[in-house]
Amino acid sequence: MASNIDDITIAYNEDGIDIIKELDKEILSRGAWTTILFRFQQWDRAKEQYGPDKFSIRRYRKRNDQFMQQSKFNISSSDQALKIIDTLKKWID
Repeated sequence: MASNIDDITIAYNEDGIDIIKELDKEILSRGAWTTILFRFQQWDRAKEQYGPDKFSIRRYRKRNDQFMQQSKFNISSSDQALKIIDTLKKWID
């Protein structure tokens, strides 16, 4: 776990292979509770290549000087992300 918000990552390496490759992140809120939006790709062992971009919104809580993941929501495709964007735009405009 990370003690600094900027050090939080979802990147994961196993046996020298980046299983989850973090492409980007945006910190949406900071504080004892923080929210981060990640853009990432997952390694497909069968195809031996990375899959399409995926997105994840994750909440972290700082306890004992460490940020611990409390919840997450994975957006599984660009199509789903666009639907979420369109809906939020409708609600906000």
